[in-house]
Amino acid sequence: MPAPLRSLRLALAALAVAAPSCSRDGGGCGREEGGAPPSGSAPAPAPAPAASAPGGPAPVSPAGEPTGSAGGPAQAPGEGPGGEGPGGAAPGGAAPGGDPMAIHHEAREELLGLFSLKAFTERERRLRNPELFLEKNFGGGTPARIHHGNKALAQHTRSKEQCLAGLSGIVLQTEEQRARCGGEENMVPVHRYRRGKPAPAAFCIDIFEFPNRACELPMVWASPTQAAAVCSLQGKRLCTEEEWSLACGGDPEGGAPRVYAYGDELDLAVCNTQMRLRGIDGKPCDGDTARSAYETCGTDTEPSGAYPACRSRFGVFDQHGNVAEIMTRRDRDDGKVYSQLKGSAWFYAEVAREHDAPRPAGRETYPDHCAFSPRWHVEPMENAWHANYHLGFRCCKTIR
Repeated sequence: MPAPLRSLRLALAALAVAAPSCSRDGGGCGREEGGAPPSGSAPAPAPAPAASAPGGPAPVSPAGEPTGSAGGPAQAPGEGPGGEGPGGAAPGGAAPGGDPMAIHHEAREELLGLFSLKAFTERERRLRNPELFLEKNFGGGTPARIHHGNKALAQHTRSKEQCLAGLSGIVLQTEEQRARCGGEENMVPVHRYRRGKPAPAAFCIDIFEFPNRACELPMVWASPTQAAAVCSLQGKRLCTEEEWSLACGGDPEGGAPRVYAYGDELDLAVCNTQMRLRGIDGKPCDGDTARSAYETCGTDTEPSGAYPACRSRFGVFDQHGNVAEIMTRRDRDDGKVYSQLKGSAWFYAEVAREHDAPRPAGRETYPDHCAFSPRWHVEPMENAWHANYHLGFRCCKTIR
């Protein structure tokens, strides 16, 4: 069995029972270099109170949600309903046609209903125990489990209905793309160009941040180890840094790479990157520990796809803003696989810098371009527990 797969199987077994904790005030969860945004580090999941194991999450896409390509034209900002911005709502205003907070779920059953697992053989089910894993690793109320953030503190301004209206007419995935990705919904194949010709696609990538559902909120408080396990239980894996960057800046027609997914000039209004961190009850966000971050930092995300123009040429949404994302990187020196965090969150406006601009003295900034490779919370993947209120992930899948 390959070493990465063996490590993941061991991690799954550990996650289904209990795992060691990790917090910044207890020695740190990895290196931070290059200007990391404020963050807290969650302990690994602890055993949950006894509860009946769910019989399995619901299928990924409800009737009426847009499905289908990377080839459709993306709407420009201001083309959504109401003409007030991407998707149609002015920042800070309630979205017409729905409650923006209605899709912020806390109950485990609601969270699990947003994604599905692959089919397991009886042997795989005995080894992985997916129901126990889901019970221990999903649910609100704690930074130790995966969810939408602390609902009591969160503010969302775009409703699911408004987001779906903004995506109307955009083909998310063609039947050909779905077949190339093994029947997986909301995934697109990504390929390179070699000597002027398209090379066969080697992987597919989720077009939305996990749970990879159009107009649902991305999930946060997942550590790299947990995220890798979730992708594996779906028959996928975490994307590598190189894959993520290609899906962001590459061109399926062989054109020049883009600096940003949406173009070559930084525009904080195209993606969910224009906000700033809010104080809660007059107190600033305190990302010193997982608990302090959970209790003082609002997860002010928007539904995936709520900014239709925040889309790469391959058809991947929200690679800038909304939440930062977990991926993997193989170290050239020791050959080991490490966690790699990239991307920006909704409050990127606080630390934004043009890709070719020098770092200003006395102020922490970073360039959120597709090829930017920071070293935030770098940890060996078999023991990578950093998690926070603005960190999510998406999955990839190798094409056989």
